[in-house]
Amino acid sequence: MKFRLIPKEESFYDMFEQLSGILVKAADELVQATARVENMLEGAKRLERLEHDGDQITHEIIARLNRTFITPLDREDIHRLGTALDDVLDLMEAATERFTLYKISSLRPEANQIAKVIRDQLGQIQQMIPKLRHLRHEHILEHCIEINRLENVGDRILRDSIGHLFDGTPDPITVIKWRGLYELLEAATDKCQDIANTVEAIVLKNA
Repeated sequence: MKFRLIPKEESFYDMFEQLSGILVKAADELVQATARVENMLEGAKRLERLEHDGDQITHEIIARLNRTFITPLDREDIHRLGTALDDVLDLMEAATERFTLYKISSLRPEANQIAKVIRDQLGQIQQMIPKLRHLRHEHILEHCIEINRLENVGDRILRDSIGHLFDGTPDPITVIKWRGLYELLEAATDKCQDIANTVEAIVLKNA
């Protein structure tokens, strides 16, 4: 019977799954906040709390990484994945904070469209993360492909939304505000793609 003299620390998988669950909740809040301006202030507060919860898990991942002798994945991969997940949460929280700081009084539909792309990507990530435990190559790669496809959708929405800002005779300050908001949201879709690329690299390395 095979056994490990020093067992691998498996709790990293649990923490990744907890963190991905928080990300999906945060994305739901982002979608609701960008759907109606009346939802924005409370949504920003809830996202701030979720971001704090996510930070605690990320800090625990790093702390445990520093004191664990044998890890289930390479240390740099655990660190890269944990920080990338946390980065998405930071970007979503920063977006709602920016909406409130800019005192946005009416919302544009493209913001909600990008938020939905982020939510869909994070749904894929939430399904993908548990499969890391067993490194199910083909199933994980299916999620990676879909996350990358959604990132391309986000890119198209960003291009269209910035183009629409210049319809008619736009107010320059409004253009600056909304361009920054769109780019912040789209950065979250890019970071989701980074997560997919990181997971794909982990799978290929351990195949």
